This record gives sequence, structure tokens and C-alpha cells, in this order.
Amino acid sequence: MDFQAFLITFREGLEAFLIIGIIITYLKKMDRAKYNKWVWTGAFGAVISSLLMALIFQVVLTGFTSMGSQNYMKLGIMLVSSVLLTQMIFWMNENNRDVHTKTQDKLSQIVTTGSVIGMVTHAYLVVLREGVETVFFFAAITGGDITRAIESKGALFGLILSAVIAYLMFKGLVRFPLKTFFKITGILIMMIAAGLLVQGIGMMQDLGILGSAMPEVYNIIGFMPEHPIDAAQYIRDTGKQPLISGQVGIFMKAMFGYSHHPSIEELLAYLGYFIVVIFWVRYTNQRKEENKANEANTENNSFKANHPTAV
Repeated sequence: MDFQAFLITFREGLEAFLIIGIIITYLKKMDRAKYNKWVWTGAFGAVISSLLMALIFQVVLTGFTSMGSQNYMKLGIMLVSSVLLTQMIFWMNENNRDVHTKTQDKLSQIVTTGSVIGMVTHAYLVVLREGVETVFFFAAITGGDITRAIESKGALFGLILSAVIAYLMFKGLVRFPLKTFFKITGILIMMIAAGLLVQGIGMMQDLGILGSAMPEVYNIIGFMPEHPIDAAQYIRDTGKQPLISGQVGIFMKAMFGYSHHPSIEELLAYLGYFIVVIFWVRYTNQRKEENKANEANTENNSFKANHPTAV
């Protein structure tokens, strides 16, 4: 759970810090540094709002637990989180090159009108979006115990590291392309999203919501049990130690949805998820390249038409 919390706060925190950093840098270049205090006011307000959201969400989850419906709540959170993480992958792929330009375009409009409210609102919404996503993902990886994720060392280290890297990037001490950052974190997030989807399918089968054509495709509990309890049972039944500890298995299950005895539906969903997402990412990248090539050809043809002597 610590590593998942670390990855989530690192990714969400870095995006928030980068965009706030872009806003501050742009205002400085535009000689509008007087707006900086309003940017930080909006960001601080978003942090407070996110903590309140976490508190409300925790109360709601606790209510579902007391009503005996926690499994259905956990199932819903897992599936929705998988969808949101997938959307995040597509967003990173779409904006890995021009997030800086898009942010500056929005700021130009706000600065031109001189709107303090607009500046506060922009900073507030940027940070709030990351905060709300973090709360929701924490609920998914902890099974509803958001406080445990917020108080974990992984979440704290992820936030600190994201702040340090963003600071160094804007000071010019570190050259780390956003494209590379989005690509690396995108792969890890893709694995988490696929794992949540598979865990959701497994939970639906356990609850009897979804049947199975093949409940167990294979069983590699002797290689790596998915939980220490399974490891203890394996040792008791066979008298042998599994090759890899159940402590590693529980981490792999929480992080990537690992199962030592998956159903055919879980296996197909896991493999199918990667096929669909990778195909869509490559397809959208190819479309972007084709659009750029078409735009370049159009500009070239227009130049030739307007300057025939230059041909």
C-alpha cells in the first residue's frame, strides 16, 4: 500500500506543483507577480477542500461498513478508480508535450482581464482536481480506509519528492522532460488500473454477481501465494515452503492485481485491458502525427500559392 500511495501522491503532486510553478513563472515574466499571493490562496484553499472531501468520504464509507454493504462500496470504488486511472493515462498521452502552452494560454486570458477571482479559481481547480483524485484512489487501494493511506510514509515521501523535483525543474537544476515523466508513470498507472479492474471482477465472482466459465485457469501457489494466509495453508498441506513469500504476493496483488489462481475472466480482462489501452494510445498518437503532417502540407501549399516566384 505504501508504494501505491507513494506513486499516487508523487504523480498527482508533481502535476499540481508543475502547473502552479508554470503559473508563478508566467506571472513573473509578465511582470504580474502581484497575483502570486492569490495563486497560493487558491492552492491552499484546494488543499483544505481536499482534506474535507477525504473526511466526508471516510464518513460515508464507514456508514456503508456499518450497514454491511462495504463489499459493494469497495467494488464500486475499484471499478470507478480503474476508469479514472485509465482516463488519466489518456490525458497524459494527450498533454505530454503542450501542457505548458495550454496553461499559458489560459493565464493570458485571466491576466488580460486582470481578474483576481479568475486567478484564485484557476489555481484552486488545478489543485482540487488532483486532491479529489488522490482521495478516491486512496479509497480504492486501502479498501475504504483513506486515513491509513494519508498517514502512510509512502504518501508523505511521494508528496515531498514531487515538490522537490518541481522546484529543481523550475530552478533549472534538473532537466526532466514531461514526456518521459508521463510515459514512466503512465506504465505504472496502467498496471494499477488493470489490477483494480481484475480485483473488481474477482470480487464480483466472490459475491455471486458474475459467474465463471473457468474458475481456475492455473494455480501457482507454490511459486508465489497472493497472501501470507495462503502461504501458511500451502505449507500446512504440502510441508513445503513456497518459492516466493506470501508477503511479496500480497504486495503484488495490491499493486498489480496478482492472483495465483485467476479465473478465465480475470485473465482475459487483464490481458485485454493492456491490449485495448496500448492500441488506443498508439492510435491517438498516429492520428496526432497525421494531423500535424496535414497541417504542415496545408501551410506549405498556401505559401506556394501566395509566393509563386519562391517556388
